[in-house]
Amino acid sequence: MFHSHLLEAARAISAEVVALRRAIHAEPELGLHTPRTRDKVRAALADLPLTWREGSSTTGMVATLQGAAPGRHVLLRGDMDALPMPEETGLPFASQVTGAMHACGHDAHTAMLAGAARVLAARQAELKGTVSFMFQPGEEGHHGARFMLDDRLIDPLPDAAFALHVMPNAKHGLVAGRAGPLMAAADQFEIVVKGAGGHASMPHQTQDPVPVACEIVLGIQTLVTRQFNAHDPVVVTVARIEGGTAHNVIADFATLKGTMRTLSPRHRAKLHDALRQLASGIASAHGLTAEVTVIEGFPVTICDARAVAFGERVTGALFGDGAWQTLPAPIMGAEDFSYVLEKVPGAMFFLGVAEDGADWNSCCGIHSPRMMVDEAVLPRGTALLAGLAEEFLASGF
Repeated sequence: MFHSHLLEAARAISAEVVALRRAIHAEPELGLHTPRTRDKVRAALADLPLTWREGSSTTGMVATLQGAAPGRHVLLRGDMDALPMPEETGLPFASQVTGAMHACGHDAHTAMLAGAARVLAARQAELKGTVSFMFQPGEEGHHGARFMLDDRLIDPLPDAAFALHVMPNAKHGLVAGRAGPLMAAADQFEIVVKGAGGHASMPHQTQDPVPVACEIVLGIQTLVTRQFNAHDPVVVTVARIEGGTAHNVIADFATLKGTMRTLSPRHRAKLHDALRQLASGIASAHGLTAEVTVIEGFPVTICDARAVAFGERVTGALFGDGAWQTLPAPIMGAEDFSYVLEKVPGAMFFLGVAEDGADWNSCCGIHSPRMMVDEAVLPRGTALLAGLAEEFLASGF
């Protein structure tokens, strides 16, 4: 098993990791271009023997550490972008950028990844193989991982890939994961029901799109429960309905917008086709038309069973019994590390960052304006990332 002092090494640099996390937190950036965050990371790691690659599509970067001898290649990933929302934590290092907040923990992900780079660089002479550190912007719906792959920043592909995601409403320091689907594919849809408007007192002289749109909403519920196996879940939510301009005017069109969540590529493709057929069929039955637009989001995040078992072993060796939990079911949120896992065997793990002893069930979750991270957990995340890389180079899955 890997070096027994990784956790101690991570604790020794915890002040640096916390400082980097707070600096990133105070200046959150959105989307595919996070230059201030990039510069903070480069400055924090400037003294290490890393080679850097950057692309043209994003400010993402990959740092590479070459061990003393050739061997396997492992990738560790941390995301860097924030969310377009206000912060209400009251922290002394709270966001200084109006309308932006690190409410998903990407500041902690980046800081822990930088910490892992420092821990592993100190052991460079004992490593056999290559470690790549993927600092990725644009995870919050912007497909940053896909852009970095397209820019060939991860070329050649590694033999394995790992990532951590903090969970503020999970037990302090707990590491969790599961083999197979971990998180869902998340796609958006827009359905425009087109009719012919007129006066509300004479509906027979119109083609009213509103009741047809309502029928489509109800039809979607039947579609989900009657065409899809409940053991391979599908969730469709109509989150917005728009139509009409006044209380006595029948509209020309009505628009439905929502999200589709699936846990298998097969059901994802089937759902797209079924939604188009349903909306067009219902509209046609009433003499109207429906245009369906699907905006594809992230794929299903599928974790390799070998990588998950490997992560469980590394977690136990680092932190002892009780540090690992196998999740009983996937989470229906989405994650663009899925693009990496489509090409490379690996896994994402969750790290509980609720305050030690807190009622973690009542803590604010990710994407909350009051989301908090107990920074005392960061050394565990740093050590886990370093341990995953070091043990994979030493022994593989």
